[in-house]
Amino acid sequence: MSGATAAPTYRFAFITLDKYSMIALSSAMEPLRMANHLSRREVYQWSIVTLDGQPAIASNGAYMLPTVALDDMGAVDIVFVCGGIKVKEAVTPPLLAALRRLAQRHVPIGALCTGSYALAKAGVLEKHHVAIHWENMAGLIEEFPGIHLTEKLFSIDQDRYTCSGGIAPLDLMLHLIKNHLGNDIALAISDQFIVERVRDDNDRQRVPLQNQVGICQENLLKVAALMEANIEEPLSLDDLSDEIGVSRRQIERLFKRYLNCVPTKYYLDLRLHRARALLLQTSLSILEIAIACGFRTPPHFAKCYRDLFGYPPSGERGQKCKKPFASVPLMAAPQLRSVAPNVEYCGNA
Repeated sequence: MSGATAAPTYRFAFITLDKYSMIALSSAMEPLRMANHLSRREVYQWSIVTLDGQPAIASNGAYMLPTVALDDMGAVDIVFVCGGIKVKEAVTPPLLAALRRLAQRHVPIGALCTGSYALAKAGVLEKHHVAIHWENMAGLIEEFPGIHLTEKLFSIDQDRYTCSGGIAPLDLMLHLIKNHLGNDIALAISDQFIVERVRDDNDRQRVPLQNQVGICQENLLKVAALMEANIEEPLSLDDLSDEIGVSRRQIERLFKRYLNCVPTKYYLDLRLHRARALLLQTSLSILEIAIACGFRTPPHFAKCYRDLFGYPPSGERGQKCKKPFASVPLMAAPQLRSVAPNVEYCGNA
């Protein structure tokens, strides 16, 4: 709990859009509440915000009180836009103007779930790495080619904090709390919430390849499936070509066009991410994991691992967070009230 006694209070604002994801919002707020509880003081404050101060209705039909108007929220240190289903309908010109004003004032801005769409539409994510729920990836990159889309659970790029949906905001907040209050508090929060492992910004969403390339790219999907099924004994590109009856050159063109990489790079990254999962989730030795993921020698495995993740396999099981948490800071914890749901459910609601 080092640093907790001297830490100032940070104020978070969560701008809720119509039909926002309640699980994403609560996964972001609850770690802040628990950090206060375990620190025995109000390290974090937060408020629920809409443009007009009227509660937004979540995709599950509930709303949160108190909700304050954007103009009345006061000074904050970081603002998160929380989206959900039908986000395009929820993004209005007044909202976009408000987000641009926040960016012009250099207020750190983040997004939960499909909130990244609102930030992209406002033009405040250009040339930034951006995370969003995997169902929305294809549409986002097509509409906003100037952003750098990532498959990671969350992305922190300068003063932009974007996060995919579901419970991934829990991981983002634990990451921030860990950098701010220390690892002991973050681990204590995860224990309270019965979270077996805190994921970090090296963890990726499980993105079905079909959602990245479309159902028409049957040959590409077949090659990728063969790669995933042959991790311990990797197939050569010629073997893959023979298996699906497509030329080696055609496979290379497909990977370049739709995944912007060569097949060998895709295959290597696939094996390394499998290795990372084994390092984090099993007690297998590094040698056993290297063999299980198709590497002939531990030194070669260690080099490839370091090239991708920035540290060797031996550092994974005791990896310490190195990124400093910039000063970030709201109001009394909101009350939850429910109304009769009358929503269409789809996607990541």
